[in-house]
Amino acid sequence: MNDSSTVNPPLSADERQRLLAIYRAGYDTICAALEGIGADELDAREAKGEWSPREVVHHMADSEMTSAVRMRLLIAEDSPHIVGYDQEQFAARLFYAERPIEASMQAFRYARETAADIAERLTDAQWLRSGTHSESGTYGLQEWLQIYAEHAVIHADQIQRARAAFRNGTSA
Repeated sequence: MNDSSTVNPPLSADERQRLLAIYRAGYDTICAALEGIGADELDAREAKGEWSPREVVHHMADSEMTSAVRMRLLIAEDSPHIVGYDQEQFAARLFYAERPIEASMQAFRYARETAADIAERLTDAQWLRSGTHSESGTYGLQEWLQIYAEHAVIHADQIQRARAAFRNGTSA
């Protein structure tokens, strides 16, 4: 087991709990951003090259399923190799702009829920487990939590900006 504390200091138990609460609320955060969305808004873009709310939802599902596997690898294997992926290729090749969002919302919800159930049971020592990410080097459970706790918040904001652009008539 690698000790990621040599790269980043260990998170306090209070900070982990704060981040876990944000992580666990992520599905509700995305639901709130989508509340009352119309079909036209679902495909609106804040600006050219930005994802629409529909594409964000599919990204959240794929990202969340990937992150749930990453977390499990970090816990169950010693020094696992965590493989990166090209999110733009996922969007282009997995029909993000075309598919309905309901199944992806459920995939996002339950991948996150099962990961949170596991994360809430980890010991202080388990939180120090790490491996190597193919793109960023040392990657541990603490980094995982810091990244994914905020992930839904960031994308909920993106959904809200796309919806605002649609309402203002400035959608790309």
